[in-house]
Amino acid sequence: MKHFLRNIVAALLAWFARGIVRKYRPKIVMITGSVGKTSTKDAIAAVLDSRFYIRASEKSYNSEFGVPLTIIGAKNPWTNTAAWVNVLSEALALLLLPNHYPKVLVLEVGADRPGDLARILKIATPDVVVVTRLPEMPVHVEAYVTPAAVREEEFAPAYALAPGCPLIVSADDEFARALAAPLQAHCTTYGVSPDADVRIVTDGPLLEEGTVCGMEGKIAAGGKEYRVPVKGALGRPQLLAPAAAIAVGLAMGMTAEEAIQGVKGYEPPAGRGRLIAGKNGSLLLDDSYNASPTAVEEALTSLQIIHNVQPGSRRIAAIGDMLELGRYSREEHARIGQSAAGKCDVLVAVGTRSRAMAEAARQAGMAEDCVYTFDTSIEAAALLTGILQEGDVVLIKGSQSMRMERVTESLIRDPKDLALLVRQDKEWKRR
Repeated sequence: MKHFLRNIVAALLAWFARGIVRKYRPKIVMITGSVGKTSTKDAIAAVLDSRFYIRASEKSYNSEFGVPLTIIGAKNPWTNTAAWVNVLSEALALLLLPNHYPKVLVLEVGADRPGDLARILKIATPDVVVVTRLPEMPVHVEAYVTPAAVREEEFAPAYALAPGCPLIVSADDEFARALAAPLQAHCTTYGVSPDADVRIVTDGPLLEEGTVCGMEGKIAAGGKEYRVPVKGALGRPQLLAPAAAIAVGLAMGMTAEEAIQGVKGYEPPAGRGRLIAGKNGSLLLDDSYNASPTAVEEALTSLQIIHNVQPGSRRIAAIGDMLELGRYSREEHARIGQSAAGKCDVLVAVGTRSRAMAEAARQAGMAEDCVYTFDTSIEAAALLTGILQEGDVVLIKGSQSMRMERVTESLIRDPKDLALLVRQDKEWKRR
């Protein structure tokens, strides 16, 4: 019965959203890919907001429920029946009454199962598509025949573009570039690759009084180079998001200077490499929103960035299970364990799948007393609370269901910083 009701609500949302798009005809910027969608969406929203009347997906509203809710302009009612009635009433009002509707929708889209993006594309057809990363081992591969099938699905919005429409792809991703090559869209690339149209020329940590407080880099666009600082978060993806946003701004008629000015309003989303002060003089690198092999590799590299600036710091990685990897799960967890052995001093593996990670780390040379395994994030948090020392840098990473934000919550020094965490809604906290 619950599944039946869910399908009915999804169908109603899709019908209303499709009608709203047809009535108001906003320009639709669609962001897809396996890694970095939400950061990219937020950066694009910051750039375009300086020129256009826009609406962007809230948080990671990228599903068959999230996309229609964004189009309607409503929050997720969760299990509140009265709130769902209000959402549908708002949608009906948009269809029947005149409204001042946004001129641009910035929509993040994602796929958990085959056919997810096909359903979303029936609701809204993109005018601009941004493809972030389509890595060799993408997230949600468990539900697909091969990794290539995931990449094909995630690239689907690009196939929906009319000839000549802007397609923005990662210059550093061989799969995205290969899929884009035969299309008649107007392709623009971004990234660190030397031939990227919007190129990250340099990147490194942003320092204040010798302390790491974010990332900064020089980005070349429109024939000039611009300094782009991103405060509050660490890792190269923090600069990839603004680079993609600048490319979108240029594609939509903005000057490079206007796009750069808009990027200044970008704030990295919660749970994506956020730097937070921890207990006992530690520093937390909160990347707890989700995890895939590629994202964990990037997070471990971010941990090293701080160590390069503060070589005396102890690098601690608390990594939870990477879910939905199917038959690739053990080998991918083992591969991450081997990588972690060279990039951290203490490894805390959380979940049954992560035991393969811990085992591989030991085999790669990590000392037995530097590798811990736990079943839950709560157990891991208890250990870390007891061993934290001044100067420690702690990476927190894991798939959503592992609830690794509970580790961050336990280690935060200032309770005010709890607002920086993911999954703090009452509905999530009850789970």
